[in-house]
Amino acid sequence: MSKFFALYLAPVSSIDEMMANASPEQMKAGMDAWMNWIKSHQSALVDMGAPLGKAKRVTASGIANGRNEVTGYTIVEAESHEAAAKMFEGHPHLLVKGAYIDVLAVTPIPGM
Repeated sequence: MSKFFALYLAPVSSIDEMMANASPEQMKAGMDAWMNWIKSHQSALVDMGAPLGKAKRVTASGIANGRNEVTGYTIVEAESHEAAAKMFEGHPHLLVKGAYIDVLAVTPIPGM
């Protein structure tokens, strides 16, 4: 089994719109959908992950507040990259306008 790091991404404007306009009932329905996804993939989860908040951007010029499209992460185990990606088909995150999920292979460093 190999590990895969899934990044949940969505346009900043879509996240802002969702946070400003979602009713408590819609927020609960969204969380319920996430919890159902987690339950159905429990055996593959290495780290359930979490939503990600405010960013600090570090450059050669220093540190500044930053915003990007990353909204959260999950780490899973699967037999292949394709199998890991298939776990995220129909994921509730994809209901956010313009959302997508990048599934990245975790590549071990030899000797570490």
